[in-house]
Amino acid sequence: MIDPRRLRILRAVADHRTVTAAAAALYLTPSAVSQQLNALEQETGHVLLIRSGKGVRLTAAGEILLAHTHEVLAQLERAEAELADYAGGVAGEVTVAAFATGIAEVVAPATAALAKDCPGIRVRVRDAEGDESLPLVLDGEADLAVAVEYRGAPAEDDRRLARVPLYAEPFDAVLPLGHRLCARERIELADLADDDWIGQYPGNPCHDMVLFACELAGFQPRLLHTSDDFRAVVALASAGAGVALVPRSALRGMELRDAVVRPVAGPAATRRVFAAVRRGAEPHPLFRPVLDALAQAASGLSAA
Repeated sequence: MIDPRRLRILRAVADHRTVTAAAAALYLTPSAVSQQLNALEQETGHVLLIRSGKGVRLTAAGEILLAHTHEVLAQLERAEAELADYAGGVAGEVTVAAFATGIAEVVAPATAALAKDCPGIRVRVRDAEGDESLPLVLDGEADLAVAVEYRGAPAEDDRRLARVPLYAEPFDAVLPLGHRLCARERIELADLADDDWIGQYPGNPCHDMVLFACELAGFQPRLLHTSDDFRAVVALASAGAGVALVPRSALRGMELRDAVVRPVAGPAATRRVFAAVRRGAEPHPLFRPVLDALAQAASGLSAA
């Protein structure tokens, strides 16, 4: 009989690529993870992992077991959801991992709505960049994620996660006051090819989106200044340090004394935001109201 707890460890190792990283995500020691993997190999009668100096990779048998692991763990999530529904009395804590703008735009309004409509549900918010929240859900450190599409993100048909689309928003160009293009109502991104740029650090999903938009426009931006804080980005643009692309919602309510904001014509960066939960857990009586509240808050944002 295969122990499902060891399947969770197998998936964590497959996700994180090293025993050490998987152990840290699961709050176990590397030796404990190795012992559980060895026991899993004895249970299945197959070598599941090939270990090397750079990490581990799954054998063919390991890949087969991993495919079944996604289904087994999803079914266990469904079982927990049905048992919770059977028990009745919707009450408990739900941890939501989300990036800062997502917290402001949808998580905070959803939390306020839940306080009125489902007072038994306590939402615990964890600030996490757009590419950090999904691993937190997969590792069990968060129940739900509000995340963005990015290069390397789990695909929409990923068997580990279920998604709920929330909203999509464009990136607008932020120019210093007095910039040669300020008089235009709409900016062609290619016209900014010779400017100095302000952007996010590599690894931030917005960094990838801006680079991709510039690639579509036929150039690679000369990125001189970097910050993951959009207020800092706008402050640098206001100081004449360069131009930037910033998600529209991040600019809402921001003071723009020495900078102007212009929409971008043609193909440009768009941030697609979605909520995610471990597959099989969507109908959980604690999670479903939170997903619905997030979707409702996002619909108001789209209407605005």
